[in-house]
Amino acid sequence: MASPLEQFVHSVRTLSSQGNFRDLCELLCKSTDILIKNGQHLDAVLECLQQHSLGMLSVLIIKLSLPPPSPASNTNQTQPADYQEIRFTQVQEFISSCVAEQIRYAPDVFAELCHMVTQQLVEAKSPMRGIELISIAIKKLQTSDSHLTLVHADLCQLCLLAKCFKPALKFLDIDITSISIQEGVQFDAKYFLLYYYYGGMIYAAVKNYERALYMFEVVISTPAMAVSHIMLEAYKKYILISLILHGKVLPIPKYVSQVVGRFIKPLSQAYHELANVYATNSTEELRQIVTKYAETFTRDDNMGLTKQVVASLYKKNIQRLTKTFLTLSLSDVASRVQLNGPAEAEKYVLHMIEDGEIFAAINQKDGMVIFHDDPEKYNSPAMLCRLEDEMTLCTELDRRIQKMEEEILVNPQYVKKSCGATEEDITSGQATKISYLM
Repeated sequence: MASPLEQFVHSVRTLSSQGNFRDLCELLCKSTDILIKNGQHLDAVLECLQQHSLGMLSVLIIKLSLPPPSPASNTNQTQPADYQEIRFTQVQEFISSCVAEQIRYAPDVFAELCHMVTQQLVEAKSPMRGIELISIAIKKLQTSDSHLTLVHADLCQLCLLAKCFKPALKFLDIDITSISIQEGVQFDAKYFLLYYYYGGMIYAAVKNYERALYMFEVVISTPAMAVSHIMLEAYKKYILISLILHGKVLPIPKYVSQVVGRFIKPLSQAYHELANVYATNSTEELRQIVTKYAETFTRDDNMGLTKQVVASLYKKNIQRLTKTFLTLSLSDVASRVQLNGPAEAEKYVLHMIEDGEIFAAINQKDGMVIFHDDPEKYNSPAMLCRLEDEMTLCTELDRRIQKMEEEILVNPQYVKKSCGATEEDITSGQATKISYLM
């Protein structure tokens, strides 16, 4: 008589070969105890389930959740470090070769496998090893380039820890228009928030402040019944990025949940004081506030952004000088914006000229700065090309909005609510009860 484990393998191979993946998912959910009790035989099970991706996925999840074998039971003398490496290799081979059409029947389980691998790599301080692997996992789950999966946040986390941002930017630069939705399974809001939070941090690191501000705004404007820690940390960075980019804190959108607006500001008092002092244009007072709350900014890992806020005020004050003076000595520039001498003033002016923040020239002979008007006349081929690109983006956005509107209009739930009829009324075709939405 076949053992329960042998019956499990036979059932998985039969259902998978028939393409009956829904029934296979139900079987896998009910077979967890069998796999746990036979933990020492899971490698053999994996060998028997080649090309049956859903079955292999279930087995790998159990294997990663089990502790390493104890030395007494380890007949092969495999060390714990070697065991971890073997498990990572098995997962790597599985993710690279699994059949996408199969694992999309259990995207939450596949995502859980990726979360476990990510966590192990973070604990081992080897985030670089997982970047390519998680990128492949995302492609396996995605149905389109603008499709957000539960695994996107893992990739962003690994890229941040490895300080390797380019792989994540390939996904971040594409606006999200859909998220993973599976019948009976909700998209975990935690990974939605983490994707945009980590994304904002990556954009801030590469100094794409406009995009970073957008990502943090998405986090704090996500509908919520309570303020999460992710939202709070995103709001703090939202304040700092607003100051760097606009010289003031932009008001949060009106559609932000009331509970967020009510509780998030009192928890960010140091950042609001920083913003209030920034508005006075006094770099001396701003440095005092930074010193006063240095411990808070450091604890929040925001000291780097805070220093950029201070630097942005110096730049803002230099930009104000261009509206008043045609020429000015480097000594006067340093004195008026409270810099430490002409050398530091020259450094700031040169950086601002390179970044296109001001239009000026420095006469090295007499140490004078000559300010110029904006030379852009908006009549060059480059500007025409830029306008065409912007128009293409707007056209594509309009097309997407129309498509989403059409999908909403034919959605049964929307039709039911907009007509005020109950689901039973729509099914039977007889509206016996009308409910009005308040």
